[in-house]
Amino acid sequence: MKSNLISPSLLRLRDAASAVSWNRREFLRSAARMGAAGALLSFLPLRAAALPRKRKVVVVTFGGGARDEETFAPEGQENIPSLLNLLIPQSTFYTQVVNHGILGHYVATASLATGVYETFDNFAAVPPSDPTVFEYFRRGLGRPAVDAWVVAPSNGFNRIGESDHRGYGPGLGAGVILPKHLLRAAMPGTAADGFGYLLRDNYEDPFYTPELEGNEVQLQQLEQILSLSVSEFRRHALTLSSPDELSVYIAQQLMRQLAPSLLWITLHDIDIAHSGAYSLYVEGIQRTDRLCGQIWQTIQSEPEYANNTTMFVLPDFGRDSDLDAGGNGFQHHRTGDALSRTTWVMVLGPGVRQGVSIDRPVDSLDLVPTLGGLLGFATPLAKGKALREVI
Repeated sequence: MKSNLISPSLLRLRDAASAVSWNRREFLRSAARMGAAGALLSFLPLRAAALPRKRKVVVVTFGGGARDEETFAPEGQENIPSLLNLLIPQSTFYTQVVNHGILGHYVATASLATGVYETFDNFAAVPPSDPTVFEYFRRGLGRPAVDAWVVAPSNGFNRIGESDHRGYGPGLGAGVILPKHLLRAAMPGTAADGFGYLLRDNYEDPFYTPELEGNEVQLQQLEQILSLSVSEFRRHALTLSSPDELSVYIAQQLMRQLAPSLLWITLHDIDIAHSGAYSLYVEGIQRTDRLCGQIWQTIQSEPEYANNTTMFVLPDFGRDSDLDAGGNGFQHHRTGDALSRTTWVMVLGPGVRQGVSIDRPVDSLDLVPTLGGLLGFATPLAKGKALREVI
């Protein structure tokens, strides 16, 4: 007989996550009173209004998640002006998103994309075991390959667009673009020596630093898919200061050239926290905040996306508390404490209630069923539940 008892460890996590959510809500109320978050947030679980028929979705995740101390807490709010002033006032904001899975960036992002907690080695070059949202989308709606794309931060993410599930898998996934691979292909030999800051492929494990390879396939992506010449791409790369800026540039080109209905962008600059430099970690938060605002502004300015696009923004997970003796504070995410497992998600777009905060606990796995409910396709093997307020 199956027990309905909840383990003490799960109860502790749930209570701690609830406390994090409560604090985050109070931080937002405080910000709203000070004018930092625009109009006062409403804390009512309202349903979304009618959505336009022609819908697109952009999902923005960022690896290396950020703690409230450096974001929503009063002392951290100066780091997230775009989230507080531009995005949250227009969004339905879920303050308590709990990740019960493995806290590694590739495996956690794959879990977000499948709606199932994946269990493979975070550094293994393997596809997800369960169908991805891209496969559900393309099969369910009969969409072509050019209508679903992933812009991923590093070499380890090259398999995230398509699972090896027997019922889905090959031929049904999303196209994956690794901007660093494109840059390496455009900068053969010693020409890339001055671009180390844009080509750094891994922050978490110094022993896992696979060499980036660039070849004719990447150059074909540049010219045929993105309509960028190699020289034009090189020139623009010289103006950028981080890999995430390169990723957003590529995502913008995808939006302008192909206008995919489902676009997934994973940012990764914050994960430089693993280097132990607090200033670089905060700088990564500030840049991620700016880029999230920039992506939303691009959505509003592109004719194919304006007024018919829903954007989701969420970290893959958080980082350790300074008070946990088993962790390294902002530097890592190894303890599994509430700060490393409790994050948030904001949803913006036509039909989404603005300035609404939802405090009930939701799961990281809820993203895939929500995307299915929003765009109208089934997600039969996903484990989460659709967020009813935004569909």
